[in-house]
Amino acid sequence: MTITSAAGVEFARELGCQLVVLARECSLKEIERIRSTRASPQPVAEPAAEREPPGVPSPRLSPPPGEREDSVPRGADAVTTGNPDAPGASCPFPPRVSQDEGSPFSTRNSPSSVPVPPTSSLPLEVFVHGALCVAYSGQCLTSEALGGRSANRGECAQACRMPYDLIADGRLVPLGDRRYLLSPQDLAGLELLPDLVRAGVASLKIEGRLKTPEYVANITRIYRQALDQCGTRNAECKMENRKREATAPPGAASRIPHSALRVPHYELAMAFSRGLYTGWLSGTNNQALVHGRFGKKRGVFLGEVLAVRDGKVVVALHGPLKPGDGIVFDAGRPEEREEGGRVYEVQSPKSKVRSVGAVELGFGRGDVDLRRVHVGDKVWKTSDPELDRRLRQSFAGDQPKFQRPIQFVVRGRAGEPMTVLARDELGNVAEARSAMPLVLAERQPLNEPRLVAQLGRLGGTAFRLEGLDSQLEGDLMLPVSELNRLRRELVRQLEERRAQSPRWTVTDFKFQISECGLDSKASAAILPSKPQAASRKPRLIVLVRNLAQLDAALAAGVETVYCEFEDPKKYRDAVQRFRQARPPLVACPGRLQSEIANRKSEIFVAPPRIFKTGEEWILKQVRSSDADGYLVRNYDHLNYFAGERRVGDFSLNVANALTAEYFIGRFGLERVTASYDLNCTQLEALLQAAPPEWFEITIHQHIPMFHMEHCVFCAFLSSGTDYTNCGRPCDRHDVKLRDRVGAEHPVKADLGCRNTVFNAVAQTGAEYVARMRALGAHRFRLEFLNETPDHVTQTILRYRQLLEGTLTGAQLWRELKLVHQLGVTRGAMES
Repeated sequence: MTITSAAGVEFARELGCQLVVLARECSLKEIERIRSTRASPQPVAEPAAEREPPGVPSPRLSPPPGEREDSVPRGADAVTTGNPDAPGASCPFPPRVSQDEGSPFSTRNSPSSVPVPPTSSLPLEVFVHGALCVAYSGQCLTSEALGGRSANRGECAQACRMPYDLIADGRLVPLGDRRYLLSPQDLAGLELLPDLVRAGVASLKIEGRLKTPEYVANITRIYRQALDQCGTRNAECKMENRKREATAPPGAASRIPHSALRVPHYELAMAFSRGLYTGWLSGTNNQALVHGRFGKKRGVFLGEVLAVRDGKVVVALHGPLKPGDGIVFDAGRPEEREEGGRVYEVQSPKSKVRSVGAVELGFGRGDVDLRRVHVGDKVWKTSDPELDRRLRQSFAGDQPKFQRPIQFVVRGRAGEPMTVLARDELGNVAEARSAMPLVLAERQPLNEPRLVAQLGRLGGTAFRLEGLDSQLEGDLMLPVSELNRLRRELVRQLEERRAQSPRWTVTDFKFQISECGLDSKASAAILPSKPQAASRKPRLIVLVRNLAQLDAALAAGVETVYCEFEDPKKYRDAVQRFRQARPPLVACPGRLQSEIANRKSEIFVAPPRIFKTGEEWILKQVRSSDADGYLVRNYDHLNYFAGERRVGDFSLNVANALTAEYFIGRFGLERVTASYDLNCTQLEALLQAAPPEWFEITIHQHIPMFHMEHCVFCAFLSSGTDYTNCGRPCDRHDVKLRDRVGAEHPVKADLGCRNTVFNAVAQTGAEYVARMRALGAHRFRLEFLNETPDHVTQTILRYRQLLEGTLTGAQLWRELKLVHQLGVTRGAMES
């Protein structure tokens, strides 16, 4: 789940995590707030028996009666998990993972070896360079909705890099060559490295998905050198900062000067670049984050075309270029084939050109169709073979290019073998003993300089001698050949130890749910069990997004309503209207009033999906509505609404039984919404793995594809940078994004100025309801977006007929195809 606050960090600590990766959307100021804030831990939920109605058994996990430990090799040093369902980060009785005593991992990665600021419960990792996803991590369903590929499982189809037209109030907004409205520039936080160091960030993350070895060598080298500069400069500045702090006003922070860094923009851009920007680290700037001109790699900007003549191209050059470099001509239509190729000649123009830096470029015969190159086209450098060659030399070949520090300890006395201990930076230890005893030296004894000179000959190995401690007793000597043998033996042992995978002790566990007729054993995330009979009457839950839709839902006799409004201030009106109308008093076609009167009516309201430190005022508005309960979407909601009735929404990403039990057993949620990443077959497996009453399944909705900090309204309908100066066009305009096939996807903004792009076509699971009912599912949700009140009422009535058995799934599918202007889709539900 996305972590944007101190509460998220605290929950990660409770799950046993040793480091937390913050959301890319966190700014430096927000990182500092998270590090300096202590979050109150979520109280353990009351026993489920006290929350359930009479007659409903209380499902609980019971610990395994016995444990069996196996020591198994593992190639990875650590596991990165986004949900509380991985080993060591799960519900009350997870599989426990620990390191064997003396293992290298436990030495270098144990919590005691990581310096943690006193106000932070865990070290923080920050994404510092690479491609920026426009959507919050774990909250993007675009690839799933449009192509059945889960971005949350690494199958992103990169729909954010596609062109879109902006439709406002039904009209096309002219944006010139800006069509890539959801494609952020690549993140380059190098210039902010001193600030990240000052903020106490413990780890920097560099994105390298599908990148070349040259990219990895280039970017890693640049950030390693910059980080070393920050460390050196930080040490030099300590005394200066102390003096400044003595006279500075209270609260003033000491700083590492940015002048301490050399920012190699050329090397960064040539590695891979869609444009480089500090992203959200420097705060929200919707005008700078997305330039909109292209969504693919460009490189270094060189200039513009001034003329095309005599088989040559004249360019106003603003960057380095030489024969052999590759370039591309950018005509503002990146979705089409673009001209470009290797440069053969770079020379001064034969005729005068009124432009500083003008050069004439020549190309190989037939390489570039100059008829498609025009004056004004932008020129980008996409390839620098010389730079690539230099980068390959930094890692290619058999000889180690980077030597790791080791320490030697030498011990011995006359008449006994000499012992040498070697230790590397990971804690690996090697030991070698001489094959002959030490003897008293008549001349040139083995003093420390001589030992360093001989044992420090580590050229051609992966090590360098950082220090040597001689504990020899007296003036002793040993043949040089024996010293060389000892050195080679120590290197061999260290190399063997470093090549070994860390060994972990994994304790098997049994997943048992008592009193519910289920008894299952598993060590995987999806835990097989037997389904319950479909004995409970189905319940229809409706989510509405305005008051008119609420009235329509009440008119259809809905007992459970969720409200998700753009402005939470309207929740109070919604709650009052719901309680005044009360479904039992509303005429409902096809339903007996006596039956309705026996059903419990309730209204839940939803806070915005993302919470950041400082946005407590939004949650206060939500709570002031005095609703029956709350639809919780993140860790902060779990904490803030503790003690209230709560239902977990889809954004908790409940895709397996372990995650479901964690949220229900740990936090006392009444139920959780099954992840929108699951198709029908996977939903069936989920219902078989845990009690069906734990789950609520959404069977009709416009999938929320992108949920993002990037504001389309601010970026393209205003000249402002954020909510403080944009004029709030989201309050005045109805916006959609038209994709390449003509579908117009609605865009909505919430009170935190975050945007959600919804699928233009509604998704229905009508054809799969019978299968899920057979497995015990009985709570089904319908979600509405922009539908009219009449449409809402009719859709509810049709789905009620489906649940009552008077309409089949196939019949409803055909009806919905006819009723909806854009039709409907099975979407992610289809196996």
